[in-house]
Amino acid sequence: MTASTDTSLIEVKNLVKHFPITTGILFQKQVGAVKAVDDVSFDVRRGETLGIVGETGCGKSTTARLLMRLLEPTSGQILFQGEDIVGHKGAALKQLRKDMQMIFQDPYSSLNPRKTVGTIIGEPFSIHGLLTGKGERKQRVQELMDRVGLNPEHYNRYPHEFSGGQRQRIGVARAIALEPKLLIADEPVSALDVSIQAQVLNLLRDLQRELGLSLVFIAHDLSVVRHMCDRVAVMYLGKIVELAPNESIYSLPRHPYTGALLAAVPVPDPEGAKRERPLLSGDVPSPANPPSACRFHTRCPKAQPKCSVDDPPLEDKGHSTFAACHFPLTDEENATTLPRALIARTP
Repeated sequence: MTASTDTSLIEVKNLVKHFPITTGILFQKQVGAVKAVDDVSFDVRRGETLGIVGETGCGKSTTARLLMRLLEPTSGQILFQGEDIVGHKGAALKQLRKDMQMIFQDPYSSLNPRKTVGTIIGEPFSIHGLLTGKGERKQRVQELMDRVGLNPEHYNRYPHEFSGGQRQRIGVARAIALEPKLLIADEPVSALDVSIQAQVLNLLRDLQRELGLSLVFIAHDLSVVRHMCDRVAVMYLGKIVELAPNESIYSLPRHPYTGALLAAVPVPDPEGAKRERPLLSGDVPSPANPPSACRFHTRCPKAQPKCSVDDPPLEDKGHSTFAACHFPLTDEENATTLPRALIARTP
């Protein structure tokens, strides 16, 4: 992994979250654990956007909730501005919320239907005792509404009176109300129509630049991640298998799982019929009983006996790319499997 520097806003070290599996009703006994996040390490630099991608169930959203301290880690460290925030409670955790905010995936269930938009966006000020005057708070909320592309005159409307894209903008306005340093977006456009997704993504990019935010952007759509992110972390069964700059991971992926994901991206490619698509065999294993050593070896087209015995570390493979693989992809393999349109495209 990369060494931490003064430019890092948040550093995650050996983060683990296991959910116990129990049996019995009155006398519950733990019989196993779902290894949702298992020894994950990365950092988020000041002002950058880090993308986290992977299949459903790989641990992306759990990682986001651990960063926000909505879940308690089983073990590991989360250093925010150099301070370990694992174990923060009460006043310390409340103070931390000013600097870390989250945009949730579902714009319908993340807003209280009984409260007006003005109350929802202004709630952070109420919680932290800021802008106590009604007129002052209303003015600030309407400024936030205008900033995210909502009509300030709709201050007294309820969430059900807005479209899905407008509701997500309400969530964005609420998240930036206290001008946080870190914003975590958990698949913020996956529930929206395709025609609306680009508008919300461009809004997030503009706000990120204007406010100097560090952004953790979680998604499963690789084309969206390419549009948004400076670096990309690829997760598989609770572990990061590749971490690289945007331009490297899309043109020179090193982990076979990353290569398979990219080769499956639909792009306008006249030569597409001639390229060899690496096919993944079998289904994703259960996180309650993951494979030994390299978790991807049961589906990997390049797997060797060593892969089921030795767990590969996340190490530098060149071009600032870190991958956990004993037999990384070569440039020649990428040239024959990745779509030309994907490689040639400028991020």
